[in-house]
Amino acid sequence: MITVDPPSTGSNPMAADRPGLTRFLRRARERVGLEGEVDVLLTSDVEIKRLNRTFRKKNKATDVLSFPAPEEIFAEHAGDLAISLETAARQAESFGHSLNDEVRILLLHGLLHLAGMDHEADAGEMAEREAELRQALKLRNGLIERAGTTADALTKRSMGKSASTKKTAVTKTAKRKVANKPAAKRSVR
Repeated sequence: MITVDPPSTGSNPMAADRPGLTRFLRRARERVGLEGEVDVLLTSDVEIKRLNRTFRKKNKATDVLSFPAPEEIFAEHAGDLAISLETAARQAESFGHSLNDEVRILLLHGLLHLAGMDHEADAGEMAEREAELRQALKLRNGLIERAGTTADALTKRSMGKSASTKKTAVTKTAKRKVANKPAAKRSVR
């Protein structure tokens, strides 16, 4: 379910496209491999900052937060996502696409975190998986790619081109493990 909490700046442009976002969420959730339902809060910078401070001890607004459900209920409810519409709107303008597209990019990114992936700790597996899913779901470049932290870029910079071949083999193995893991490591991202 998608809940729209009007941002502190006034009217909410996403309320009109809730059905389209709900359909996208269902397709993306299935592609990611999450069986359980996902609840999404579309909110303001003020609220997401509060959530980020409460759960991650970071006193700043962010674009998306992921709250994985406990393993006991993960098959029925995979977790919750919170997205700041204000931050998403600034990012959409910065990257030259619609707010709707940006929210979809953030939904996909959050779903991958709910599935147990973590671009801050892996060797590029999440970046690679996000790129594959963006293409399948017809989305523009995603968060990890925009930040310039794709696995290939990191690998080539730190280890040289020969490491790319090793990384590909490791990534494929890791992807299979994540896909077959019923409840991967779960923490707020």
